[in-house]
Amino acid sequence: MTAIDDDRPKKKLQHEIGQELALLSVQELSERIGILQAEIARLETAMMSKQASLKTADQFFKK
Repeated sequence: MTAIDDDRPKKKLQHEIGQELALLSVQELSERIGILQAEIARLETAMMSKQASLKTADQFFKK
């Protein structure tokens, strides 16, 4: 690998549901777990925000 190769942007790590995992290292699996946990947290935050909005709208229109 040359110095030029080091300057290239790295591919963003992505995970596909159902993807073959046998060829991934322990480090790669750990990184993917972290990515998925962060995504779950992001989804839960969005869901809670939407639930709060729905609750507010329900209270407003019931009066």
